[in-house]
Amino acid sequence: MNDLSNAALLEHHSAFSCKPIPSLALYILVPLFLIGLSVSIFILLVVHNAAFFVFFLLLSTFVLSFIAWNTLNRRQKAAISFFLRSLPDSDLGVARDGQLVKITGPVSCGSVSLESSYEKATRCIYTSTLLYEYGRLGLKPVNVNKSCFQWSLAYCERFSTDFYITDRKSGIRAFVKAGSGCNVLPLIFESKIVTTAGHGRVLSTHLRKWLRDRNLPTEARLLRVEEGYVQEGSFVTVIGMLRKDHDALMIVQPPQVISTGCLWQRLLLPVDVDGLILGMPDSTGPVTIPGPIQHPER
Repeated sequence: MNDLSNAALLEHHSAFSCKPIPSLALYILVPLFLIGLSVSIFILLVVHNAAFFVFFLLLSTFVLSFIAWNTLNRRQKAAISFFLRSLPDSDLGVARDGQLVKITGPVSCGSVSLESSYEKATRCIYTSTLLYEYGRLGLKPVNVNKSCFQWSLAYCERFSTDFYITDRKSGIRAFVKAGSGCNVLPLIFESKIVTTAGHGRVLSTHLRKWLRDRNLPTEARLLRVEEGYVQEGSFVTVIGMLRKDHDALMIVQPPQVISTGCLWQRLLLPVDVDGLILGMPDSTGPVTIPGPIQHPER
């Protein structure tokens, strides 16, 4: 079993950082912005010509929008999702040893299967349960980074395990090393299953027990539980490196970082991926990812 919880928490807290933008670019852009602002204001006041100032504002707006667009899409993993969809499916029948492959097909559990934390869905190869708390004045913050009047991630459980996948092109079965010791980037998004509501915000017995088992506060407050999982028989897509050992096929984490490259049609900068990519197939394939149903609690 592979515990991805810490990686998910770090990813959440740094989601709005400017990591897609190189630090050197920021060191260049900030002085250029200050110089351009000073020159445009000088020309506006001395020459009484606002054309350069308007052009500078438009250019600055475009650059800031470009940075904000890439930062927002980094949180939503848009570049990686587009990269996943743009790659053609590989054929395990002709793929070479050491080749980067993209395999789509139904999955089955290996020696270890997972059970989702809240809904108790069994025979899973991937599970993720997130607890969000809404901060407001008078509530004790879950952590020092939590702000008032917004949803903040308070708790996370995310696991993956080794499993088998059957290539829908060739029908060949391969073992996917997604368990302990492997970096996995999941593109399986969670669904809302519990949202406390109403004036009293009384927590249900099941929710209180779930919180108590994890040593989390059980007092009434605004909470949201999201869960996602991939059960046996679901269709998924895996990107990794193929290893052949006689008749046995294995898909493992690539030894080098995978770059999505510049996606100029989406105005997205390159994103580096260090690990195995696990995602959902496109909508044109026979996709059935079981998902939880939202039922608000009062």
